[in-house]
Amino acid sequence: MVMAEEKLWKCGKCKEDLVKKRTAFSYLGHTFSTEVMCCPKCGKVFIPKELAEGKMAAVEQELEDK
Repeated sequence: MVMAEEKLWKCGKCKEDLVKKRTAFSYLGHTFSTEVMCCPKCGKVFIPKELAEGKMAAVEQELEDK
């Protein structure tokens, strides 16, 4: 099985290579975590479009429907 090559992203502020890190997100009083690309120096995270419009949007909709 051939895995897709991941893009190398750099922090716009620190110019450091982003690394994967499990990060917690909160919405409407609920917390969930997922692995995202993060700057090891300043801690800013990169949320790719696919995650924002996919998994995160689904979780937000599910919480709003409760």
